[in-house]
This record gives sequence, C-alpha cells and structure tokens, in this order.
Amino acid sequence: MAAYHEEVKNKLTLKLREILRELPDFCREFFLALANSREIRTRVAYGYDLKIFFNFLVEECPKFMGKRVKELTIKDLANVTAADLNEFMSYTEYYINSEGEEKSNRENGKSRKLAAVRSLFKYFYRMEKISANPAELVITPKIHEKEIVRLEPNETAELLDIIEKGEKLTEGEKKYFEKNGKRDLAIVTLLLGTGMRVSECVGIDINDIDFDVNGVKITRKGGNEMVVYFGDEVERALRDYLEERKNKEPKQGHEKALFLSIQNKRIGVRSVEKLVKKYAQKVTVLKKISPHKLRSTYGTTLYNETGDIYLVADVLGHKDVNTTRKHYAQMQDDNRRRAAKAVKLRD
Repeated sequence: MAAYHEEVKNKLTLKLREILRELPDFCREFFLALANSREIRTRVAYGYDLKIFFNFLVEECPKFMGKRVKELTIKDLANVTAADLNEFMSYTEYYINSEGEEKSNRENGKSRKLAAVRSLFKYFYRMEKISANPAELVITPKIHEKEIVRLEPNETAELLDIIEKGEKLTEGEKKYFEKNGKRDLAIVTLLLGTGMRVSECVGIDINDIDFDVNGVKITRKGGNEMVVYFGDEVERALRDYLEERKNKEPKQGHEKALFLSIQNKRIGVRSVEKLVKKYAQKVTVLKKISPHKLRSTYGTTLYNETGDIYLVADVLGHKDVNTTRKHYAQMQDDNRRRAAKAVKLRD
C-alpha cells in the first residue's frame, strides 16, 4: 500500500512540474511555499486552475492581450483588479481550454478556481510583492446543496445479487464477468461495507488485510494510515476473491496489489468507476451511481442505524465533523418532518 501511494505521489509531482513549466516563472515561489501546507493533489489542482486563470488574462483581458502566459510578471499580477477577477468568474461558466475542449463550471467548480486564485494573491500580498489583494473583494459563488444520491436498501441488495449471479448482463459483459465476477463483488461489497474512498480501495495490498480482526489498513487523504473494519459479508466476498487471486500471475511490480485488472496490474480508480457504473445501471437508470455514491450509501445507512454523526465522521475519515453534518443535515430534516406527520391532533 505504501509503495502504491508513493508511486501516485511521484506521478503527481512530475505532473506538477509539467504544469509549472507552462505558468509564469513567479509561480514557482508560490508552489514551493504551498509544499509545506498543501497535499500534492491540491497543488496539482491549483496548478490546473491557475493555468486557466492566466490563459484568461492573456486571451480575454485587454490589458494583458498580446502577452504569452510565460511572459507575465509580478507587476502584471499587481495590475489585476477585482473587476478582472469577477470577469474571470463569469468566464469559467463556459470556455474553450488550451486543448480546444469545451468546459463549463457550476458553483462548486467556480469556487475551487477562486480558492486557487485567492491563495496566489494572498501569498504575494503577504510577502509584500503586491500592494493589494483584489481576490478578497470577490464574492464566493453561493453553493446550492445537492440532495445526497444513494442506493436504497432494496437497491443495494439487488446490486449485490446482480454482481454475485451475473444477472442482466449482455453477452459481452458476461465474458468479462466470468473472469472478474468475484473481484467485482469483492470491490463493491468492500466499498458498501466500509465507506472507503475508491482511491483507498485500489491502494490496498494483500498483506493489508487481517482476517483475525476483520480489518484492512488503508491510507487516507493526507497520507494517514488507519484500519477500517468490515463485517461478515465483506469477509466472505474477500475470501472468495482471494482464492481466485492465488491463480493469477501479476505483472512485475504489481505482485502485492489486492485487486488486479484484466491485464493483471493493480486496478485503477477509473476502472472501478466503470465497473460500478456498469452494474448500477442494471439496478437504476434514474440515479448516477459512482463509487462515491456507494460511500454516501454507507454513510447514510450508518447514520440511520446509530444516529451518531461523530461516528460517521470518524469512519468516513472526515477531519471536520461539520463536513459530515453538512452532508447528512438533509436526513436530520427528513426525520423531523416525519416526526411532525406522525402526531395527529384530531382523528
């Protein structure tokens, strides 16, 4: 597991260096400072967002037109106004990126881009390299809370039945199912039975599982390792898959990986997303079910069973319980509404 996460970190580090080569030179100082306070994934995301911001300046902002992104300087940054940043927020609603692809953002996406820009301006303002911080004057887009998408108990049961028995599959899907059915069932059962993130799931090594305590060691966001525990259904699915796993010959460098792809390499996040989508579409076409929605399903079930928001936050690996409370506040409201309807003052 540790080796896998180190490999991912190294790939992201190379990606960040690639992005930095396209950004103005003064950005290197900013990203070096970020290394002490932000994870590599966050820094890469900031890099992508700032690339969009600087492309906007040279392509859409009259005072910077004619310059290339690499030519921009701290003085140019100091000339950016709050009006320019508001224009950038409007620009991110729909634009064509440097690869010619159409892109659009709703409130969440726009807020993330504003966060990257704010962090950039805040740093150089604090270092007294610019005399003002216009990013602080820009209003954060109002986030409209989305309803939690999750599987109902009957849908969860049907999903697992379909994967276990290979029902409702096309002829082409059945061929893959014959080779990977037990693996797929183990993955989906593990996600539903622990609420772990898909990135945590694919990083598991065989020796991370301890059936003596029915626990599995995972690496959370931020690099912290912890053990999550699973029940009997997850145990059965994992044991069945591990018996089949013994007959596989992993590619060099992937010998320790628990879940293998069709090429006998460690399975990736995208592959898990595809298999979850494939099976979930047999259960419901109205809900777009992803591994993250399986995580929401677990969190909902655990909260309904225990009513303990702190327990849900701990098991899901949320650093701030308010994150959990925000996601599941709707359920609390539903409970209150149900309580109001349960009491009849007159028959």
